[in-house]
Amino acid sequence: MSGDTVVIRDAVSGPEVLLIRRGREPFAGAWALPGGFIEPFERPEDAARRELAEETGLVLTQLFALVGVYGERGRDPRGWTVSAAYVVRVDGDTPPVSGGDDAEEARWFRVDALPDLAFDHAAIVADALVLLG
Repeated sequence: MSGDTVVIRDAVSGPEVLLIRRGREPFAGAWALPGGFIEPFERPEDAARRELAEETGLVLTQLFALVGVYGERGRDPRGWTVSAAYVVRVDGDTPPVSGGDDAEEARWFRVDALPDLAFDHAAIVADALVLLG
């Protein structure tokens, strides 16, 4: 199981999503949500927070809202993987982000100009935006 996070930033130019460029297969070089596998006995939300910090340097303490649980066949080419996806909204005054751990890069993208995303992350972002209204 994995934990993924959709971080939405309210920027002057409009809402933005924080993405990472994957440093490993599958989808090496592709953009994706920060996230990764849950450690034994780790809560999914704690894993999502940990992966966000490891991959982007962004440490958040505010409430994460559950977007959904994703487990469709074929969402991960490594095999069947279920992901608990969370969303959190931050203001425009966030600290700088940078790629860390297995992420080559971390960067903000306007929600109306997202690149192609790995896995089923485009659907997760869309669901998060609907949830936020």
